[in-house]
Amino acid sequence: MQGHLRSLAAAATAALLLTGCGGGAAEGGDAAAGSTTIDYWLWDVAQQPQYQACADAFQKANPNYKVKITQYGWDDYWNTLTTAFVSGTAPDVFVSHLSRYPDFAAQGQIMPLDDLVAKDKVDLALYQDGLADLWVTKDGKRYGLPKDFDTVAVIYNTELLKDANLKPEDMEKLEWNPRDGGSYEKTIAHLTVDKNGKRGDEPGFDKSKVAVYGLGLVGSGAGFGQTEWSMYAMSNGWQYADQNPWPSRFNYADPKFKETITWFTSLIDKGYMPSMAIASAGVGQMDAYGAGKYAMVTEGSWNTKSYWNLKGVKSALAPTPVGPTGKRASLFNGLADNISASTDNPDAAWAWVKFLGSAACQEEIVADQAVIFPAIKSAQAKAEQAFEKAGIDVKPFTMHVEEGTTHLAPIADHWADITATMTETMDAIFSRKADVNALDGANERVNGLFG
Repeated sequence: MQGHLRSLAAAATAALLLTGCGGGAAEGGDAAAGSTTIDYWLWDVAQQPQYQACADAFQKANPNYKVKITQYGWDDYWNTLTTAFVSGTAPDVFVSHLSRYPDFAAQGQIMPLDDLVAKDKVDLALYQDGLADLWVTKDGKRYGLPKDFDTVAVIYNTELLKDANLKPEDMEKLEWNPRDGGSYEKTIAHLTVDKNGKRGDEPGFDKSKVAVYGLGLVGSGAGFGQTEWSMYAMSNGWQYADQNPWPSRFNYADPKFKETITWFTSLIDKGYMPSMAIASAGVGQMDAYGAGKYAMVTEGSWNTKSYWNLKGVKSALAPTPVGPTGKRASLFNGLADNISASTDNPDAAWAWVKFLGSAACQEEIVADQAVIFPAIKSAQAKAEQAFEKAGIDVKPFTMHVEEGTTHLAPIADHWADITATMTETMDAIFSRKADVNALDGANERVNGLFG
């Protein structure tokens, strides 16, 4: 009954929100049915149901609009989108990423929203502090309304923790440093077990025959490292660049970054974390964790429910460790929706984007799904309650917002080129084909992009 009432409320709110957005069939619509189809792309299969529910509420309030949702995997998504821009078949609206939209904007492939936001008096103060600013380019033009936010925490296997005679409270007060890894590395070592049953901190441990790694690995993290190393580097006092957003100089050669990466990759050498070869062998981090191969992983909040849905493993969350600065750290990232500049249906596309950024979608529908944290401040408590109902205490994620330990994700020109350079360099360092001083040359090449 509550769900039904929420749907009615969402539909009613949608009708109010869309007043003045333009009605009737737009160009490209179904003339026979008198409706306009809005082509909407996203990449996350876990989030597709919640946005389908938003589409249902939107369509109920606006029967002259129909939303067609298409989902691609992450890699296919961006390749397909790039091809679609070239061929003129781009969707009307698509989920975008902070690292991607500046290039789309510079190339004139997405539509600025400033006039529409002003005309419809969209209240940007509704969103978590700082999120709305992330979608404004350095020339002052806005390209998105925030739809969610994410932070990073530790997910661990409760049975493996128990087997190691560790308690949940032990996981809540971990600290790390680049010299010896602190209590965080000691915990990782103790959770690591070789095929003879020896733990990583016991005599006789065989790092060449590891059955359970204390910490999982996705990859090198390239120049972003959101769930790999960003929380360590930033809690060591490092910043990506001279300013954010729109930096002119990056800091990948900074000694604080080098020592962080030196420590982090040492976990591979010690056998506590899988090598790049193992991490990229075809079995993803989530599947390896689900199979009991990793005792814990560092993950983004958007993947939480997927981990809880794994069969045969019980999980819990812990905060990222406190670093040498005396504080924890997490990137503060978030998504928004971009409108293709080539859309034949700009009024319909804006109506949908505005609804996606509204309380009618985020608070009344998305928050109840316990998949992500909506960007609207008033929706956070409801989202936390939904996660709690699903048996997940998400405080290790939300504490970063409450304690002010978030760092805005880097937004920069030339991000595709930065990624290419840093992927090559970081992959080589993690694979032990280069040492950490390779970051000097990589940093020079990155900064050379800015003149």
